[in-house]
Amino acid sequence: MAKSKKEDRKLFELLNKALEHEYSGVIRYSHYSLMIFGFNRIPIVKWFREQSAESLIHAEKIGEWITTLGGHPSLKISDLLETHKHDVKDILKESLDHENEQLALLEEILDCLDKKQIALEEFVRKLIEDETLHISEIEKMLRSQR
Repeated sequence: MAKSKKEDRKLFELLNKALEHEYSGVIRYSHYSLMIFGFNRIPIVKWFREQSAESLIHAEKIGEWITTLGGHPSLKISDLLETHKHDVKDILKESLDHENEQLALLEEILDCLDKKQIALEEFVRKLIEDETLHISEIEKMLRSQR
């Protein structure tokens, strides 16, 4: 069954929202890497910079899918909130919120896909796996040691 124009619009809207969210992740994680201080700075900065680079890769891949499907990738970036809380725990909590938002969005994209869009579905599933692992890592970092 062919998708309607309304369904196509919704898919492009959701993909562009995911693209914008990844773009904001590039900036967010880069900024966070600059705001880390203390004895554990080096590995935490490295982790945030890796997250920033991965967000750019995800954004580029989402943009490629948008153009492959005949859409136009957004130039927007989702909202960036500066809380001025730069304690590592606060930054990790903000990161967790960011990752959970993206995971929910990706799950929404997956729900609106046609069963015939297998390659796109697999791509979105891989992004869901990546976001789920990021959430897991952040949750582990936020756990207190016993």
